[in-house]
Amino acid sequence: MDKNFELYEKGLETFSLFSVVLNNIIMILWIISGSVACTFISPIIGKIYLFTAVFMVYFVLRKIVCTNCYYYGKMCSTGWGILAEHLFRKGDINNFRNSIGNKLAPITYFSLLIVPLILVLISIIREFTTLKFITLILLLLTSIYSSLIGRKKSCRNCKMRLICPGCAIKIDIEN
Repeated sequence: MDKNFELYEKGLETFSLFSVVLNNIIMILWIISGSVACTFISPIIGKIYLFTAVFMVYFVLRKIVCTNCYYYGKMCSTGWGILAEHLFRKGDINNFRNSIGNKLAPITYFSLLIVPLILVLISIIREFTTLKFITLILLLLTSIYSSLIGRKKSCRNCKMRLICPGCAIKIDIEN
């Protein structure tokens, strides 16, 4: 394997079930709050958001990211390596860094936040309700946790951190 493709030796071989459950609950809450936020503008938009988010997060990204990951078939911080194994054939870890998934994932997650955020803010401007405000807060909290806090925690312990262009932490030269 090329020097650029070395695994982080101190990374976890498998993540805890607690991590998997927590990260998936947060992701599901993010998708639900985003869907509810979109529904304030139009129930059809809410349904389209829900379908698109679930399809992208739990199917498309699993195909184009997880199949080439070290954790394919293993318990990563989200358990998606195991999901990918049940849905798709194993890819090649050497294709991970340049995978289209590494370009599509940030666009997907940004869209999961920005679309419902804009729509709920428009809805709140039109008519403020406590439910809209709670939805806004839940959307922000879940997306911040998933995108920053949870991701940093996961990346810190990931064997792919030296390879992954989306790694959320700065790599120590010594490690």
